[in-house]
Amino acid sequence: MTAVPAIAALPASALAQGIEKKKVTIAVGGKNLFYYLPLTIAEQLGYFKDEGLDVEIVDFAGGSAALRAVVGGSADVVSGAYEHTINLQSKGQIFTAFVLQGRAPQIVLAVSTKTMPGYKTIADLKGKKIGVTAPGSSTNMMANFVLAKGGLKPTDVSFIGVGAGKGAISAVQSGQVDAIANLDPVISMLDAQGLLKIVSDTRTLKDTEAVFGGPMPAGCLYAPEAFVKNNPNTAQALASAMVRALKWLQQAGPSDIVKTVPESFLLGDRALYLAAWTKVREAMSPDGLIPEAGSKTALRTLQAFDKNLQGKAIDLSKTYTNAFVRKALARAK
Repeated sequence: MTAVPAIAALPASALAQGIEKKKVTIAVGGKNLFYYLPLTIAEQLGYFKDEGLDVEIVDFAGGSAALRAVVGGSADVVSGAYEHTINLQSKGQIFTAFVLQGRAPQIVLAVSTKTMPGYKTIADLKGKKIGVTAPGSSTNMMANFVLAKGGLKPTDVSFIGVGAGKGAISAVQSGQVDAIANLDPVISMLDAQGLLKIVSDTRTLKDTEAVFGGPMPAGCLYAPEAFVKNNPNTAQALASAMVRALKWLQQAGPSDIVKTVPESFLLGDRALYLAAWTKVREAMSPDGLIPEAGSKTALRTLQAFDKNLQGKAIDLSKTYTNAFVRKALARAK
């Protein structure tokens, strides 16, 4: 039996009044990943429609490609990694995150047991090929950070975009890459085949703290500052739908998840998908709020390997707002 949503739906007609932009396009990079599960739940259970929105979700190979769609004007909002808002500000573009999906990145860096059976330290990755969802994506950033901690620069390796589904699995199986930075269910499926040796794992809060030295916000909805300012009721409707999805996930059982996501998300192995879900469940945000400490961790992480951010003044208060989520949570009471 599907869990009862924590936030009651109001008639769409009542909510739609005052919404500035009812048709909203959201760009996402790897929709099948657990990283974006709250987005899928909000879509599949009709929460966006309940808020008076007509949402179209366009899937890309990685977060950086999804971001380019919004920068280029073909999408309104990104469902992607929070740290992109910091990178964008360093380039003079202000983007605002307004609801958090994940409180841990869920990204795993692992080496191939097929091409690197003798791996011992990060230094062994010098000159090797690392598969990421897409160059410039959060998987790329996480790999860069782990490399930096191990004394390597991003230019010491070759990054190859392999996507977030069957293409990523095939890249490791065929030996196309020597290491991979990716997420579940991809990582769990490769690990079950004995093809990976995990180097760095951020699927749990404890492991995230160990890697980054603090809380690290992950997936969120973010958009150009002008979109959020000019369409506050639209942003509110999006945030409210997402908070409702997060609350549903806090109550949902494994069978609820499997019944709700598209069959293709299971990558042909329902049992392994559910096993992977148990590993990342605590990574889901329970309330959608972006922690102030998390924004500082993200900036510190990026500055560790990105010369463009080192010594640059970044106004973190412009990278996110919790105003919409607080309103959604108040409505839920």
